[in-house]
Amino acid sequence: MLNFPLTRRAFVAGTAATALALAGCSVEQPIEPGPAPADPADDNAPTEPVAAQSGVARTLTAAVAYEGSDPNPIGTSSGVFLAAGWHVFEGLYELNMHTYRAECGLAADAPVQIDDLEYEVTLREDTVFSDGSPLTSADVVNAFERNGESDLYGAFLSFITAVSAPDERTVRFKLNAPMGSVLQERLALVRVFPATLTDEELASKPVGSGPWCYETINAADGGRISFTANHRYTGPWPATCERMEWSVLLDDTRRTDELIDKDVMVMVMEAAPVVRAEELADAGATVEWVPGFNLPFLMFNCEKPPFDDVRVRQALLYAIDVDSLIGTYMAGHARAATSLLPDYFRHYHRAATVYSYDPEKARKLLAEAGVDELALTLRANDNWVSTLAPAIAEDWKAVGVTAEVVLLDTTALFADLSTEPEPGTLLPFDVVLSPGDPSCFGNDADLIISWWYGDNVWTRARSRWATTPAFAEVAELLAEARSKTSEDEQQPLWNQCFDIIAAEVPLYPLFHRETATAWWTAQLDDYDPISATGLNFLGTTPMRDADPI
Repeated sequence: MLNFPLTRRAFVAGTAATALALAGCSVEQPIEPGPAPADPADDNAPTEPVAAQSGVARTLTAAVAYEGSDPNPIGTSSGVFLAAGWHVFEGLYELNMHTYRAECGLAADAPVQIDDLEYEVTLREDTVFSDGSPLTSADVVNAFERNGESDLYGAFLSFITAVSAPDERTVRFKLNAPMGSVLQERLALVRVFPATLTDEELASKPVGSGPWCYETINAADGGRISFTANHRYTGPWPATCERMEWSVLLDDTRRTDELIDKDVMVMVMEAAPVVRAEELADAGATVEWVPGFNLPFLMFNCEKPPFDDVRVRQALLYAIDVDSLIGTYMAGHARAATSLLPDYFRHYHRAATVYSYDPEKARKLLAEAGVDELALTLRANDNWVSTLAPAIAEDWKAVGVTAEVVLLDTTALFADLSTEPEPGTLLPFDVVLSPGDPSCFGNDADLIISWWYGDNVWTRARSRWATTPAFAEVAELLAEARSKTSEDEQQPLWNQCFDIIAAEVPLYPLFHRETATAWWTAQLDDYDPISATGLNFLGTTPMRDADPI
């Protein structure tokens, strides 16, 4: 028992701590090799899942755009390890990253309602981990307990008051709210691993029940993550080849060159850069842009004058020519924000306040707030959003605001913005510009709102919005929405949240951009790129026309 603190593809599809902590900081040494393929004579080993037909390559190769420091699935927000986890671990339910709908994973079926706030989930039969140990409900309970204690996932799982294992194949959940339409999607967040593994073992040699096993892990820039097929996997998406290799290349040029270089022969690359899209296409690669949630946001220090005045925050947003940013730096592959969610997400609601470019309105709001000749420091992440910072500063200059741009990597950017300050102490920043994409976890309204505006590090140790009446109002509306049993009842409550957030703007998107992926079509059969950060190869087969190993 526990008290918490706070599929795959569809042929018709609806087109991550930090700002999704997509960059790690420490260099890791390769870990010990993962579990060896099962002995065919092993009773626990199912039929060989790896495709043996002619034409299938031995290895699937990819170049990923983000580094990571810890493969531990508990509370992870690392973009690269979230994506790797889709292949190595399973959850009770799996989030189809094309439709964002939950499908059965370890669960044999949908949750069965026992009473108003109690559900049971039955596990599929004969599931074992890649090391051959049986997977039981005790492992699932352990995974939920440990994730519920994590700073990040604990907030997402706060609706669970207790989880237990009545028998080896049954998991029982007691809730404080029914969660309505998003229950299975939230249960999909937790990845299951052997309960016997310590945090240290999970950080060095994680074991799961998914179609792939970690072999070696070096997720620092220039490193490589190697996987081998899990021959004990019993789910619907077995590995289609023997090995998978992910090269970790943060630099856009290096990543692109590895895809184009026929001697290296990377089959697919994450985050294809806009400036080289034409070159990639001319080389014969397919480049596809998928509308997603990935965004640049501005975050304000809501306790520090004059940013404690909502009129100042609004003015700084009205002063930015977002359409020009999209045309100049995104080559048109983005949409200006009209709400927290983009208009192609299922819970979208056009906010009552939309920040169309209006420098005159910006000047008026600043004057109403009694602000004249404002000087501020803009802390900007040194990744792709850094190109936006000078243009934003120029737009602000046009309305009488002087901005000093300071570029910092993700770790440095949030190093002093991760602990709630002592009463009466102001955090040492004015405005932050950084990217974010929590859609790796899901795209429902409850999750997205909770990520940046829930009772967590973002509102308490960063924007400091948690001390305001508007924060309390959003918290009440979210709680009420979780008490409803249908999406139709939840949507009007979420809409009120979107309107409050758009008016208050403690943290707010400038635009939602499309995610670009490049790959060699002839070398990947049944591959569809996703809109979120990460690469997903479940069901994808590498073809041998250029076997790199």
